[in-house]
Amino acid sequence: MKKVLKEILSTSLYILGVLCITYLVIHYVGQRTQVQGSSMEPKLSNEDNLIVDKISYRFHDPERFDIIVFPFQYEENTYYIKRIIGLPGETVQIDEEGNIWIDGEILEENYGKEVIQNPGRAYEPITLGEDEYFVMGDNRNNSTDSRDPSVANVKRKDIIGRAWLRILPLNKFGFIKHR
Repeated sequence: MKKVLKEILSTSLYILGVLCITYLVIHYVGQRTQVQGSSMEPKLSNEDNLIVDKISYRFHDPERFDIIVFPFQYEENTYYIKRIIGLPGETVQIDEEGNIWIDGEILEENYGKEVIQNPGRAYEPITLGEDEYFVMGDNRNNSTDSRDPSVANVKRKDIIGRAWLRILPLNKFGFIKHR
């Protein structure tokens, strides 16, 4: 009888330990997320499954061109995946030709799938706060991002993490290059 109780206690403690480690990993290290839509094409496609790195931003700030995950403020359990374009304290503007200007200089980048047709709220200069980021999808004409008032500037505290690893589909398995 004692042996059975000891075995039950041992198994219970093992299961509790596994659950605690799982909780810590999911909440503080990484989590799985799925891409919905085509706003990040060609880099990420609809239904790609990703692992999001939630720990690295505890040691350093997000950088320009990082692909981040953050919650959509108007719909519970909805998360957006976008690329950081503007950093805290910078002024972002998009002109009629689709050029992105950062602090008065054209941003040299080639992530956009096509020329921006609608600068949205970035038609006028947007100065980011000390904890704000301007984000855009790579599929610029098919992305709801910081140009749209419903997304606007993303606060640092709202960034869940950085897209790190694509796990599905298997033929695209691999680490995500941000630059």
